[in-house]
Amino acid sequence: MNDTLTIALSKGRIFKETLPLLAAAGITPADDPDSSRKLILDTNRDDVKLVIIRASDVPTYVCYGAADVGVAGKDVLMEHGGEGLYEPLDLKIARWDLKIARCRLMVAGPEHSDSGRRRMRIATKYINSTRRYYADRREQVEIIKLYGSMELAPIVGLADRIVDVVDTGNTLKANGLKPLEHIADISSRLVVNKASMKMKHARITDFIDKLRAACEN
Repeated sequence: MNDTLTIALSKGRIFKETLPLLAAAGITPADDPDSSRKLILDTNRDDVKLVIIRASDVPTYVCYGAADVGVAGKDVLMEHGGEGLYEPLDLKIARWDLKIARCRLMVAGPEHSDSGRRRMRIATKYINSTRRYYADRREQVEIIKLYGSMELAPIVGLADRIVDVVDTGNTLKANGLKPLEHIADISSRLVVNKASMKMKHARITDFIDKLRAACEN
């Protein structure tokens, strides 16, 4: 049986903000992901590896067992659906009143808009979350998938509103938009493969406990 604990992380803000928690669990990367071309990073422990992948792929790698655990934003998990995963921990650091990658999933757009269309057009990369949100409200909308520069869509008339993750709101304001409806609070969560939780229960439980203690102390 493979005794290596594989942790899936994405580059950037989540990785940097997860490092102190990993250190509290006794794990430090041997390589800098910003300078290394490696996709699997060694750590100070021979039995722990870090897999560096796209943020949107973290739940997929964990779900299919390519990684035992991972850290993913709640927005990514909502879009993925979370099948095959445990979500035991919200990575909140109490002493700093901080949640890793904390933000909000919002509907945003011009304060007043009347496109004349019978169905409102919503531009987003969060197709599944947006569909569920409007279905729960029993509103029929047309959803347009975009991969970036969401704020441009209402400006050029492609969409009436957007659904996107909002941090400070400065980008919305700079483009004449404002948050209109709150869908969900977003922070990063620890996710665990269900089979790994059974096969490596003691190790993963210990890892979770150490992360929880680091968050709470």
